[in-house]
Amino acid sequence: MRDQYRQLLLRLEANEREFRRLGRSVWRVQEDERRRLARELHDGIGQNLTALKHRLAQLGDALPPAQRARLEAAIALCADTLEDTRELSRLLRPPILDDLGLEPALRWLARSQSEAAGMQVALEIGELPALDGDLQTLVFRVAQEAINNVAKHAGAQQVLVRLVARGGLLQLQVADDGRGYDPQRASYSDGSGLAGMRERLRLYDGRLEIHSAPGEGTRLRAVLPLPAVAEGA
Repeated sequence: MRDQYRQLLLRLEANEREFRRLGRSVWRVQEDERRRLARELHDGIGQNLTALKHRLAQLGDALPPAQRARLEAAIALCADTLEDTRELSRLLRPPILDDLGLEPALRWLARSQSEAAGMQVALEIGELPALDGDLQTLVFRVAQEAINNVAKHAGAQQVLVRLVARGGLLQLQVADDGRGYDPQRASYSDGSGLAGMRERLRLYDGRLEIHSAPGEGTRLRAVLPLPAVAEGA
């Protein structure tokens, strides 16, 4: 009986490892598709809109004032659409994450969210070991989702994002001074994205912790084990 129990545990552990391997593969495919779409938006549609805007501007001098006003409105609409396209491209997959790495990408995220949401997002990053691309993407996505949640639901004025490596663990904390809530009564279907964050972290043996109370803000902490190679780097 003991041998059968041990074999069952071994099979369950093997199934769990396979589930996580497949889950990581699916997630990589999703990120690759985001990268492709972002590049097409930026290099394809974005460049076409830029060319259209310049060509419309060249027509202005040859038009009478009444038609020139309409043309200027069309140019303004083209410029707004171009900016929206670039912003969507950055949100899908910010080039800075692939080109410069996690820390510059987090600084861009904090700055852009501060400007867009009207709240102050402060960033503290400790000395980090070398992190592979998957881990950098995972931390960025969790931080992005967490800050988006604050902007949508918390009514916060101040947000602190802290990333540290300590004791073989990578820890990301996002704390806000917003309205807070009762985590025990929150549902995974409430649109906060917590379930997605938990599942993605689980694929890399990580966990998500939430500490909050009504009127006391919210503190989110994502904890991930550092791979042996990164930890010793």
